[in-house]
Amino acid sequence: VDDSIVDVENVFRRLRENRQRAEPRATLTVVFEASKEIRNSIVFATIIVVLVFLPLFAMGGIEGRIFAPLGIAYIISILASLLVSLTVTPVLCSYLLPSLRQMSQGADSWLVRKIKAWEAGLLAWAFPRIAFVFGGVALLFLLAVLCVPFLGREFLPTFNEGSLTINVISPPGTSLPESNRIATVAERAILSVPETISTGRRTGRAEQDEHALEVYSTEIETELRTSDRSRAEILREIRAKLREIPGIGVSIGQPISHRIDHMLSGVRAQVAVKIFGDNLAVLRETAAKVKSAMAQVPGVVDLAIEKQTLIPQIHIQINRDKARQYGLRVGDVADFSELALHGREVAQVLEGQRVYSMVLRLDDSVREDIEHLRDLHLSLSDEDIPLRLVADVEEAKGPNLINRENAQRRIVVQANIDQRDLVGTVEAIQQKVAEEVTLPSGYFLTYGGQFESQVSASRHLALLSLISFGGMFLVLYGHFRSAVLALQIMVIIPLAFIGAVAGVLATGGVFSIASLVGFVTLTGIAARNGIMMLSHYLHLMQFEGEKFNRAMVVRGTQERLVPVLMTALTAMLALMPLVIAAGEPGKEILHPVAVVIFAGLFSSTALDLIVTPLLFYTFSRKTITRLIPQAVPDNEVG
Repeated sequence: VDDSIVDVENVFRRLRENRQRAEPRATLTVVFEASKEIRNSIVFATIIVVLVFLPLFAMGGIEGRIFAPLGIAYIISILASLLVSLTVTPVLCSYLLPSLRQMSQGADSWLVRKIKAWEAGLLAWAFPRIAFVFGGVALLFLLAVLCVPFLGREFLPTFNEGSLTINVISPPGTSLPESNRIATVAERAILSVPETISTGRRTGRAEQDEHALEVYSTEIETELRTSDRSRAEILREIRAKLREIPGIGVSIGQPISHRIDHMLSGVRAQVAVKIFGDNLAVLRETAAKVKSAMAQVPGVVDLAIEKQTLIPQIHIQINRDKARQYGLRVGDVADFSELALHGREVAQVLEGQRVYSMVLRLDDSVREDIEHLRDLHLSLSDEDIPLRLVADVEEAKGPNLINRENAQRRIVVQANIDQRDLVGTVEAIQQKVAEEVTLPSGYFLTYGGQFESQVSASRHLALLSLISFGGMFLVLYGHFRSAVLALQIMVIIPLAFIGAVAGVLATGGVFSIASLVGFVTLTGIAARNGIMMLSHYLHLMQFEGEKFNRAMVVRGTQERLVPVLMTALTAMLALMPLVIAAGEPGKEILHPVAVVIFAGLFSSTALDLIVTPLLFYTFSRKTITRLIPQAVPDNEVG
């Protein structure tokens, strides 16, 4: 509604002034000229708002998927608002405003008179103390900048989904019946927590599932009811109960955030320390050292090493020379051995709507008996040859799995963060690991998960925002034909930054990508007020005979005071439901966006009413002399 507010207010003021004239002009003429007076300003203000939103569409990854729809909705809405304000609003003004009773009143309302008197008194105090005012604002900005390193940082705000996803990992090699028993014990422990409504469980996932899991891995979905206790207290109780089950690893997340973690790093945890190298034994040893170092960092919970251990196996080493003596090819021996032990699908059985695979392999009793395997007859030639004659069959230990990333072996130490910001915790982990863990030659580690995405997204959005601000300057320069005036508008950015930082500090002190998106949005919204103010100063000097002096600045500021306050207040009132919705399900992403815009709009509006007039009066004389020479008499000394 910003564009329409500015249009209606200006038409209302011009119609009232026209009513007081000795020879009033035609109503349609006054409405047209009043709308035309502010048309360029609202068009350029809208262009700037759209321009600062463009970086949202260049964001990649999950953050781009989340925030791009917000940008699309906002841009379409504000362009529709501009269209209405340029067409429908003036028509409605011509029909509805002339008959208003307030038109016959020459004075403003009591509230507006009080606000204008307060603003006039503030400017009268500020003009003799320009250096003091600028110094005070610069000090506020400096304090805000100094607070930034102390703000916590995270990728996305913590979701409140009303449910949990709890992963329970048993030792590798645990059978399906035993995993089922352990998972049942875990479910009972979770259900003993008062806030738990129900649980649902998956133990293992089939090989053809999109997320195949071993039978020793269990995923428990837990629904929670509302409670007087905080979410952190509930999670602490659940973790305490699950720690009583020996030999298991636990990771607690939420359905959506758990999937996000999995997509970002390949593990179901917020932080994934990935160690790369060739030797699996060295990887496991290094991972144990990293885990020990991470355990010393406050805020780290659900700490676990990827279940990569040695399990009993049967190794078949084919002797190439002996196989050649019997006329056998090594590949044929390997295929036959795989058929006997692992099996091969040879047909499918249809039963109603279900399809079953028919697999040919040895009976389980034979597959588990090493002597029977040694006597396995290879039907690959004219005669059956026992496997023992061409291969060494022996019991040994081997890794239960070998994970690779970018063609390199790796092992993961994973953890979640509790009651602390993500980036600060990971930085503490990095410092502790660097102090206590020395990596062998040829081995290296990386930090993945939400931390990696937060750093990448912040850097990307900051770079795109700088480009957007450059475009914003060019648009302002094209409108005002002055770099000085364009820079005066862009001073609104540090003014808004002061409030944005204060808002983040007041709501937990954690800065996320959502907060950064809110600040980018804020710069475009807040710049509108400065554009309206400076455009009106120029209009007064160019079309109404005002001179470049303090009286003109005071008049222009007061005449733009009402629309500036109305546009700011309507935006802030519209944001209130989101500002007070901290922690409510479904509003986790928009709450930090709203907080930053609300607080930044408050500070930028409050400071803009004093800073912009002083900046214009102090630094614009040469520009006005060039643009409107008749407005600066030779004897004008300010």
